[in-house]
Amino acid sequence: MSRIGRQPIPLPKGVTVDVAAGYVKVKGAKGELTVPLPADFTVKNENGSIVVSRPSDSRTHKSLHGLTRTLIANAIQGVSAGYVKEMIISGTGYRAALQGKNLELTVGHSHKDIVTPPPGITFEVPEPTKIRVIGIDKQLVGQVAANVRAVRPPDAYHAKGIRYANEVVKTKPGKAAGK
Repeated sequence: MSRIGRQPIPLPKGVTVDVAAGYVKVKGAKGELTVPLPADFTVKNENGSIVVSRPSDSRTHKSLHGLTRTLIANAIQGVSAGYVKEMIISGTGYRAALQGKNLELTVGHSHKDIVTPPPGITFEVPEPTKIRVIGIDKQLVGQVAANVRAVRPPDAYHAKGIRYANEVVKTKPGKAAGK
């Protein structure tokens, strides 16, 4: 049996899980998410925790067991606590600012880059060189953060650009230093 799939998911206070045909609806203080449920999988609420069980030991059911449990656990954490991706801008003159809900980036292009957040995502700029992407959907927060990083990825020679807060950029030596 799947080691991840058989673990129960603890249900925090204020979070409700409704199981319907084909999906699981998770409601919490921060919002509501819907997780698709593979055919024949069962989700039960047992003693304040959610348990996911698969119908058989076939290869496809085994591979979907842990995935389904993790997607439901991510939805539960998202509606109760939310997700945050922190990013750092490094480079002379590089900065970020909020323009209403949009993120305005000045990162060395001839124009300012504007990133519009999709529904459910908000940006915070605590400092001109720090960006926070906040939301309840883990996948959407990660995708929006990747889109922001793609505006100016970190340069391997000067370490300038937009990077994740926990990302380490290994710099390469230039041509003169290589000899």
